[in-house]
Amino acid sequence: MRLDPFFDERLRVHRKYMFDQAVGVVRGRLSALWPFGRAPLPAAASASASASAKAEAPKAGGAKAGAGADRRGPHARARAKHRRAALAWDRTELSTVGTPGPDVRITEHEVAVPGHPSVRVRVYHPPVTGDAPVPAVLAFYGGAFRIGGIDYPTTDASYRRRCVDAHVAIVAVAYALAPEHRYPTQVEQAYAALDWLFASASELGVDPSRIGVQGISAGGCLAAALTIVNRDRANHPITLQLLEVPVVDLTGAHLDLGAMRPLGIPRFLAVRELRSVARTYLTRPQDAREAYASPLRAASHAGLPPAVILTAEYDPMRGDGDAYGAALRDAGVDASVVRYQGVTHDTAIFTGVLPAARRWHDDAVTALRRLHD
Repeated sequence: MRLDPFFDERLRVHRKYMFDQAVGVVRGRLSALWPFGRAPLPAAASASASASAKAEAPKAGGAKAGAGADRRGPHARARAKHRRAALAWDRTELSTVGTPGPDVRITEHEVAVPGHPSVRVRVYHPPVTGDAPVPAVLAFYGGAFRIGGIDYPTTDASYRRRCVDAHVAIVAVAYALAPEHRYPTQVEQAYAALDWLFASASELGVDPSRIGVQGISAGGCLAAALTIVNRDRANHPITLQLLEVPVVDLTGAHLDLGAMRPLGIPRFLAVRELRSVARTYLTRPQDAREAYASPLRAASHAGLPPAVILTAEYDPMRGDGDAYGAALRDAGVDASVVRYQGVTHDTAIFTGVLPAARRWHDDAVTALRRLHD
């Protein structure tokens, strides 16, 4: 099916971004190989850089003057700038192509993680009448392990809408970002949050016999991995896993690059971008073969929760979703895979303007309502 016209301009911008990124890497490598040191800036550029530096310097008498200088390295500063830009972009997306979420009661919690940083957890409580406990889903956002968060406007709005429409408590996990924190930190934070949810179910008004997990993109990797970790450890009774455009094999063995060809994105650019995700998240390349990093590579998928997997036609991750659904079914797990035609990896965001995104939301809500059974 042809790509929905809604994506035409977005695709043009994304292609330019990928080319610019690749050119930047090449330039950096050539600069590093230049035998005569860093070339001097042209006079105009030097003056501009000097003025920019002065403009960014802390003002005398300002808060934390002198001590407020940014002592982070250039890579850390670049990451911080990229994350600020991503958050601003996400805010614009919600206001232009998304759907705001309803007001719901929210509680914030801090969960200890043995041997790793503690993790913040936010619970979205659905409106209830009486004292009957409600189902809950432990939720993991997307963002290639390196951006995103539960405070991103589109993520927060989605959790609010699903909380109300499915009438389930959404327990959102603010797992640590890479590369500051690498695998297996995020997996251990996910497991600690699951353990805490079962232990705190009564206090939270949650029914411990009706708890599921949900994740989108990189969050889908964590949600799927969590079901395997849980099976290997406490074996809490997880009753559903909802995986949306999940990344479940960080070796890249199941990338379906045929999805990118009609978009005019060269294979090498797509592979470069996807490999960078694994390099950012993993401590060592060989970690990609571990089941907790790449759930598809687990020796067995027997005994895992029933799964609903949503994929997109124009997304190289569709191969991961298809393969994971097949692996679960081969192991006797109730699993379905639905592919949305004519849309891309980030379709779920666009509920304000794209019919397929609204259907995506409805199907996710239908899956979450299974927790009421």
